[in-house]
Amino acid sequence: MSLTIAQPRTALRTAPAPTDLGTVTPIRPRPASPVANGAATVPTSPVLAPQRNRALPDGTEARGFALYVGIDEAKAAAAGTTLAAVVEQLKALTAQLVPSSETYAAVAVAAEHSGGRDVDVVRLALQDRSAVAARKQAEKPEPEETGVVIDISRKRVTLDGEAAPLTYKEFELLQFLVLREGQTVDRSAIIEGLWSDGEDETPNERTIDVHVRRLRSKLGAFEEIVRTVRGVGYRFDRHADVAVRYASTPSPDLF
Repeated sequence: MSLTIAQPRTALRTAPAPTDLGTVTPIRPRPASPVANGAATVPTSPVLAPQRNRALPDGTEARGFALYVGIDEAKAAAAGTTLAAVVEQLKALTAQLVPSSETYAAVAVAAEHSGGRDVDVVRLALQDRSAVAARKQAEKPEPEETGVVIDISRKRVTLDGEAAPLTYKEFELLQFLVLREGQTVDRSAIIEGLWSDGEDETPNERTIDVHVRRLRSKLGAFEEIVRTVRGVGYRFDRHADVAVRYASTPSPDLF
């Protein structure tokens, strides 16, 4: 039996990972009676014939288990005991249940005020494989984005991972063309689509050209994603350097 208990009071030390003897599977113990007067008591029950754990792979056998216990010194003191006393009681209980059993207790320590759940600190300090894998996954940096990312749901554009300083109207203009990918959109359609609410002064077609030039200047090296169709208007074509992230529901300006 392996018992681990957390006490966050000193610098973090990591115990070496145990030899891999197989997959540890959960075991449901019989309920024990409460500890009374500092001594563990064992319930009286019929001796059960050994049964094979069906979760074990063929050719393997269970040789013990690891029980991670998360208790810091303050919690133990509040319960009127100490970590050492808890360890001794559990070892005594195991010895009464199985006199021939062997136990080893390792205490996991962490820096003061390091936070987190006690039992998680224990699992990480003692190199529990699933806990370590979960921590590595959480700390894995997101891959850097290159090219243009047009995020329709979040209303923003990034260029090689940096946010482009588009105004709200400039983003609307780009979105209007993106949502009509492959279509040539004339200037009058852009005016009707983006200025029909009457909140802003309605521009003329020459003003649309100014808006497009400003948008392109902020797209920098990727300005050509907004193409000019001479004598007609503008269009957006899919490009290898452009990724478009759509919202979960269609944009209302499509209707």
